[in-house]
Amino acid sequence: METQQSKLTNTTRKTTKLTVLPDEKVSIGQSALLGLQHVMAMDVYVVPFLIAMLIGLQTGQASALIQSTFIAAGLATIIQTHFCMKLPMAQGPSYVPLGAIVGIYAASGSGDLGWSTILGASLVGAILVIILGYTGIFNKIVQTFIPPIVGGTIIFVVGLSLMPVGLSDNIFNGAGASIQQNIYLALISAVVLMICVMLGTVFHQKGRLFRIGSVIIALIVGSIAANMIGVLDLSAVSQAKWFSMPQIPFADFSFSFNISAIMTMVIIYIVLMAETTGTWFAISNVIDQPLTDKQINRGVVGEGIGCFIASLLGSTPVTGYSTNAGVISITGIASRRVFIAAGIWFIVFGFSGKLAALISAIPSAVIGGVFVIVCGIIAISGLQVMKNEHIGEKEMYVIAIPVILTLALTLLPDDFLYSLPTTVQYLFGSPIATAALVAIILNKILPRSK
Repeated sequence: METQQSKLTNTTRKTTKLTVLPDEKVSIGQSALLGLQHVMAMDVYVVPFLIAMLIGLQTGQASALIQSTFIAAGLATIIQTHFCMKLPMAQGPSYVPLGAIVGIYAASGSGDLGWSTILGASLVGAILVIILGYTGIFNKIVQTFIPPIVGGTIIFVVGLSLMPVGLSDNIFNGAGASIQQNIYLALISAVVLMICVMLGTVFHQKGRLFRIGSVIIALIVGSIAANMIGVLDLSAVSQAKWFSMPQIPFADFSFSFNISAIMTMVIIYIVLMAETTGTWFAISNVIDQPLTDKQINRGVVGEGIGCFIASLLGSTPVTGYSTNAGVISITGIASRRVFIAAGIWFIVFGFSGKLAALISAIPSAVIGGVFVIVCGIIAISGLQVMKNEHIGEKEMYVIAIPVILTLALTLLPDDFLYSLPTTVQYLFGSPIATAALVAIILNKILPRSK
């Protein structure tokens, strides 16, 4: 006889179109494979690679930063998924602080002092985030300023702002291949992804394996195609060590505290929290579970703890990745066990230079083909949040202006951005955060039609 709990689970699964719900158990083998799929779709190595390039770190320092970032992402993912927010959530390094990191590094005299000043400011900022979550202040802000029309808009612009990045950086300007080759590889991985998802949709149980493994299958097929046309470079994999120790605090790096740097990083964390709120709404919508007050407060605490650990490991702030909401929607797998496995994979990669190099070797165009579809899924999730809301004249502007701003800031030339005051650069450098703030403000100041 079917129990009440299993009836509830089956009903929830039908309404959410998920194959596996967040609290359902998945075998260790399946969790490991599906967790690896999330890791491969996340591009975690890109942010530390960009930082190393922008501030001129040497090869050994760059490798150490990448290792620390993987380990920080893994620990933060496990903390957020298992202990704090308890949602299927993967954490990774954020692009938001890039400009601030470069600015603080240069202003602090570069070198060891520059890096220790960045880590000290990040540490203090993370403590502030933990306090906001523990006191419930951040949740009150969300309740007051982010109704469904604003939340849906934020989710939509999350997907929208990431699309040009996937198309331009990963495909049109992807390194190691011509634009024609990159477009072919992106099309191959995108088509394989869609075929796998459709097989799962049409054949249900028989095609289930294709749907839940759609991302990893697409990446493997895309990499094979890249190898066939001679653009898959595995030289870094052969040179990397199987095992290497990560950085040790106060031995390999230290912390310095500068008031200006701390104030700068506090601004960055505020922008970061505005952005990660969109990720939480996106995941909440995909799994069809509204966020509770307790979850939001614990999520902010988890975000702060993750950033605190990242600083202690000598890395930069980590935050929830919206990419994974799209992957959940595509595969139908929302089990928290899968994300805990993803966190463990991150830690393994952090201790193994060879495995991290293998992930880094996947051509950017192959990842881009999957990434842009994931972005589209996220944007549609935002529309689903708004579909039951009354769209009057006020609501049209609340939605339209942030969308326009997102596209404008995404396409804004770097030369003009860097000519603006530093604080404005930090804000405009994150189209998602800027659009979110504008949506909140417009929703409060525009009069509602009678």
